[in-house]
Amino acid sequence: MARKCDLTGKRPNVANKVSHSNIKTKKRQLPNIQKRKLWYAEESRFVTLKVSTSALRTVNKKGLKAFADEMGIDLSRH
Repeated sequence: MARKCDLTGKRPNVANKVSHSNIKTKKRQLPNIQKRKLWYAEESRFVTLKVSTSALRTVNKKGLKAFADEMGIDLSRH
């Protein structure tokens, strides 16, 4: 499963883990991606999306259709 948000496009970030002795090693910072079935009222059906939790909060605030239009996502394909 690709760890990418379907709505916002959030992906894993690569960063350095720094030890006490200042040795740097690579680490991945993964976004909090959840698979959710969201009600799409315009087509009266559920759509299954992989969304980050921050995108899920925005969907609850603005609505799925408004947020998808803002991000340029076509929900009829999901």
